Amino acid sequence: MSDTSGENYQYIRDPKAIYEASFQIVRQEANMDHLPADLHPVAIRLIHACGMTDLPADLRFSSGVVATAHAALRQGAPVLCDVEMVAHGIIRRYLPAQNEVFCSLNMPDVPHIASRIGNTRSAAAVELWHERLEGAVVAIGNAPTALFYLMELVARGGPRPAAILGFPVGFVGAAESKAALAANSLGLPYLTLLGRRGGSAIAAAAVNAMAAGLPEEQPRKEQG
Repeated sequence: MSDTSGENYQYIRDPKAIYEASFQIVRQEANMDHLPADLHPVAIRLIHACGMTDLPADLRFSSGVVATAHAALRQGAPVLCDVEMVAHGIIRRYLPAQNEVFCSLNMPDVPHIASRIGNTRSAAAVELWHERLEGAVVAIGNAPTALFYLMELVARGGPRPAAILGFPVGFVGAAESKAALAANSLGLPYLTLLGRRGGSAIAAAAVNAMAAGLPEEQPRKEQG
């Protein structure tokens, strides 16, 4: 077995430099000309989360969704997540009002609700969002059934979130749920990614972008 203890790999070690180089590469390789200016930082964060520079072509969004989501967060809106991985990916120091980040998937009542409504645990967890849902920012990165059920809930007259960041991933229902969100007639502000791609990292990145943009755009803390 070869001894690699003497290896000295050449790579960037400064975190700030890594971020700057990454975002510069994204800007060079991704075509965002069709996106409104306030969506550019969001698209860059999404690409940074997955490494896919062709992602902007499949983004769909309602007019003004960035301003709407950011305003809701500044006013203290909670962030409702379909899975813990999305919740853990949200950078708390970016949230402007110490916003609650809430995931109900593992709460004790979820299996019983799933049985009662004849749906998945992910859909059942949405039932437990009721008291927080009005004006909330919703981030879905895993479960198409959560996104479908949320839209059904709103259509039945349930509470309306401020914005839905819909990025369920997979082969069964993911593309269909996101297409339904993009075509929704409920007037729900949204950002989504058509097709099978998505995931928790992308959903969390969308929240981080809506909250704070890119690192160089974040306000500096006053010294003192």
